[in-house]
Amino acid sequence: MATWDELAEYVRAEYEVLSDKPGEIRLLYTFDEESDRTQVMIVAREELDRKYEWVQIATPLGLARNVDLYALLDAIGHTTVSGGAAIMGDHIVIRHSLPLENLDINEFTDPLTLIAGAADELESEFFGGDEY
Repeated sequence: MATWDELAEYVRAEYEVLSDKPGEIRLLYTFDEESDRTQVMIVAREELDRKYEWVQIATPLGLARNVDLYALLDAIGHTTVSGGAAIMGDHIVIRHSLPLENLDINEFTDPLTLIAGAADELESEFFGGDEY
């Protein structure tokens, strides 16, 4: 994969798309068919220096005002190998960015899976459930 359009086509074919607008796809990541565990994931096109295409994978955990940020960031620092935390709007998100040029599909799907799993666990631990 080398372009946003190719990645977007793959995402539309492989995942349940919740919304699709230029430069951003929201999908419902399902952990397995036997459970009802899901995570809303945002896949967005980013541009670096107006010439390099990147993809950002993000997922919300909960409202920033409802969490002990130090404890959450400490947990993320000890448990996640892919992604980092940020505040976007009112929400804490875990996100990870990748250059699209020469991107192999596993370089997208592996971080997507890791971030979804980490978010699911952190939501449960710090926000009391699965809201996203």
